Amino acid sequence: MIKVIKSDLTISPEEFLKKKRNLVYVILDNLRSAYNVGAIFRTCDAFLVEKLVLCGITAHPPNSKLKKTAMSSESFVRWEYARETTDAIILLKNRGIKIYCCERTEESKSLEYVEFTFPCGVVFGNEANGVSEKVLEKSDEIIEIPMMGFKNSLNVATTVGVVLYNIVNRE
Repeated sequence: MIKVIKSDLTISPEEFLKKKRNLVYVILDNLRSAYNVGAIFRTCDAFLVEKLVLCGITAHPPNSKLKKTAMSSESFVRWEYARETTDAIILLKNRGIKIYCCERTEESKSLEYVEFTFPCGVVFGNEANGVSEKVLEKSDEIIEIPMMGFKNSLNVATTVGVVLYNIVNRE
């Protein structure tokens, strides 16, 4: 019989918080759904990102909707809030962090052909409007997940998972 693993790590929360992180910053540009933000917290926990930066109208702890989908991962992901996404990007770039925006544009480069440099930051945009134009202009590179179906996009939380999987497996 195959036994399903149903528990979290067996190390203490203090030990876990000392684990080496992947040199990836996830930046959320004005996400509308606290549920998506909670799911992204879980994904950032799963991939041990360095930090999650929540910008503008993006929900941040404490928030009951976020907490519901984060399932306590908000306690294990380093995060900060910035009023303006562009300010957060400028701070990261001043620290030598290359910024990639995940958005479908005429200049986007397919994720499979991107050569990520570390540390890096990846911006994900609003569920309806995507990454704002002023943020796209501040990025170093615009990337996209190739779409094969009728719809031209994925849910933002799903997109974060696909992109982080690709980045972390190249580091």
